Amino acid sequence: MSALPLNFWDNLPLGPGVEICAHDANGVGALSKPAGILSHPNMRGEEPRSLLNATYTIDGEFYQWTPAVGEKNAGVSQRLYLLNRLDSATSGVILVAADEALAVSIRAAFKQKQVRKIYNALVFGRPSQAFQIWRDRLVVQKSSGHIRTSIGGHIYAKALMSVLRQYRQEPLLALLKLEPHTGRSHQLRVQCAQRHLHIVGDSTYGDFRRNRQFIQATGNKRLFLHSLQTSFEYEWTGKNFYFTATAPLPAEFSRFS
Repeated sequence: MSALPLNFWDNLPLGPGVEICAHDANGVGALSKPAGILSHPNMRGEEPRSLLNATYTIDGEFYQWTPAVGEKNAGVSQRLYLLNRLDSATSGVILVAADEALAVSIRAAFKQKQVRKIYNALVFGRPSQAFQIWRDRLVVQKSSGHIRTSIGGHIYAKALMSVLRQYRQEPLLALLKLEPHTGRSHQLRVQCAQRHLHIVGDSTYGDFRRNRQFIQATGNKRLFLHSLQTSFEYEWTGKNFYFTATAPLPAEFSRFS
């Protein structure tokens, strides 16, 4: 374990609109990503619209940069390890770590399902119950960097759904709290669509006619899915720690919160 450079978190080359939610003394941190920003660049030239405006190494899953002369820690190479990802269209909490060994430890916690995530989603329609447990079997297909998930496979997916608020105007809308217990690609978007509760602005699994009407009425084209809070326990240097981070709902959700 290496010591963090002085003022490490104050010197991140944050992407457009990206903010720091929280960080602890061990080097665990959380960033709030706006909709439309990439978790990491997939090709050269995408750095300016990514989480950090820095070089990304896919094999090591880390960003790397060297502060320029006149900046804090000038000339000393810095790294930030990515612990999870969000689709570019989804906003909210992304976890990071400033130490490689720490990143390995926390990624293991993800694999063991020890991380609690809470999402908010604005959907078309009205759930039949205020609280439901969603269980589905999915198939995830990946081709040429694109992901498509559907119902009917062998991958188990579970999520808890509770209604935060319902709106009686046309179109019928509901603000949901979603807590996935499994982390499948596009899981929440597909599970909502399966129950005819399409997430507003979903251009892959959504209700395209209603999306067009919503854009005409509001002028807002974003996907209304937000990673609100992430929390977990982890062990480090023989001690147990608890980390939690919250990314407040974006302004677009304000009239629906």
